[in-house]
Amino acid sequence: MIEVSVETDIIKLDAFLKWSGAVSMGSEAKIVIQEGEVYLNGEVCTQRGKKLKKGDVIEFNGESYKVI
Repeated sequence: MIEVSVETDIIKLDAFLKWSGAVSMGSEAKIVIQEGEVYLNGEVCTQRGKKLKKGDVIEFNGESYKVI
């Protein structure tokens, strides 16, 4: 699991994917989220603006990322 430190209390899902390096562009994040390829805490999440908090686990493309 890759731990990703975030400076703020919350971060939106699409911004997190870009910040963590899981995707290279925000537009790519939008597409993979809308296509149901991203899991938040074990469930498919199709909300780009979903607010993440510390401890949330995001799964995408065979990798797991934890917000710390």
